[in-house]
Amino acid sequence: MAMQRLTGLDATFLYMETPNIHMHVASTAIFDPTTVPGGYSFEKVKQLVQSRLPLLPPFRRRLVEVPFQLHHPLWIEDPDFDIDYHIRRAGLPAPGGPAELAAFAEEAMGRQLDRRHPLWEMYVVEGLENGLIGIVTKTHHAAIDGVSGAELTVNLLDLQPEPAETPDVPWTPDRIPSDVELFAYALNSLARQPWRALKAARRTAEVALNIRRRNREPSVTPPPAPFSAPHTSLNTSITPHRRFAFTEISLDDVKMVKNALGGTVNDVVLAICSSALRAYLAANDELPDEPLVAMVPISVRTDDQKGDMGNRVSSMLVGLASDIDDPVKRLHAISERTKDAKEQDKAIGAEILQEWAEFAAPAVAARAARLYSSTKMADRHRPIFNVTISNVPGPPFPLYSAGARMVAMYPMGPIADGGALNITVMSYMGSMFFGLVACRETVPGVWDITSGIQAGLEELKKAADETAAATAPKAAAKAAPKVKKASAKGTTQTA
Repeated sequence: MAMQRLTGLDATFLYMETPNIHMHVASTAIFDPTTVPGGYSFEKVKQLVQSRLPLLPPFRRRLVEVPFQLHHPLWIEDPDFDIDYHIRRAGLPAPGGPAELAAFAEEAMGRQLDRRHPLWEMYVVEGLENGLIGIVTKTHHAAIDGVSGAELTVNLLDLQPEPAETPDVPWTPDRIPSDVELFAYALNSLARQPWRALKAARRTAEVALNIRRRNREPSVTPPPAPFSAPHTSLNTSITPHRRFAFTEISLDDVKMVKNALGGTVNDVVLAICSSALRAYLAANDELPDEPLVAMVPISVRTDDQKGDMGNRVSSMLVGLASDIDDPVKRLHAISERTKDAKEQDKAIGAEILQEWAEFAAPAVAARAARLYSSTKMADRHRPIFNVTISNVPGPPFPLYSAGARMVAMYPMGPIADGGALNITVMSYMGSMFFGLVACRETVPGVWDITSGIQAGLEELKKAADETAAATAPKAAAKAAPKVKKASAKGTTQTA
């Protein structure tokens, strides 16, 4: 039997789930079906996914809980797998524009996945304006992170309209193990945990001392501590209802800003989001004097782990310098703060979080999450952070699904109590696609934030143009040939 236990970090995303908090990641992609050889059909999409299942391990795995929740659950190859349950056909009401597509995606995002089945769903959405097709896919965070989710998406897509042949790999479903087998399996794993816990505790103590010593150095500005973010309307308990908004900007514009003003592409993305959040909060007369804090997930996946599913992720807290009016100074401040956060994250190491997650007691963790949510504890303390901002790189070349060319891919990340807004960005074909998922009641103006993203880029582009114009004369003077003094024969010479 090919049982595979979830890692502690993967299982944590199950324990965090409550009736209001849904821990799946998703995407809303738009396709042009005019490139489909022989014409588009829903059946072609379903047949493609069916043929790619050997490349999509999470799609045929379902959870099995250990009796009394003694240990983390296991994945098994689902003996009752039914692809018709997972792939569903839908249609948008006229006119099939952005508002209608967003309404469909947010409704799908607001429903939990059924743990009696493999934890994914795909909706093929017809009726978009201009004859386009939408595909909304959601998969539980216990099975994938941002990077492995992107790899999963790539395995579903092709580099040309004609779908590539997939090797026909035999698949053997598992039988569902008995409670006795699961109990014995859990006890065997638990017997090794005391030694692992002792090792993790020693390592954590060493890291804590190193971090404390580092943060006392005069040249170091420590990143924000958890629970130090200012209160805003974004940071309350949430409901199960979702809002979704999306926009796109030019990757070349972002790189131009980076080259002219400094920092990295990710720093520019954070600065754009900071500007949008400043405008949104100011319009609601609640912009705090203290800087907003973003939780930024970062992949710790090594080259050897590429292609592996599950989670290889850490996170860092970054100040968004939202208390600074000048957009250029704000970008520079964010750039410095991301450097400090990355240095601290390196000093801590990704293994610490993963090690401690292994020792979470499933029953206790799940009950604690439900109690925290039902008592609305997030309304009673300072936020851990204000917003989640994630940037996932994608390919610069076109991709196809069942022959249809992908023209847009808007990522969708989960939200939780105390953090009612998630901004996830994915680059593709020279554009950066922003997907904003929010609690419907907490962030009613989520489309206003997408307008602020466009405005934030424009103000940075203007500053970059001004910087380029100011430096151009100096650069021209430096490059001009130097004129030497007249020679004895009365001629002039250039160098």
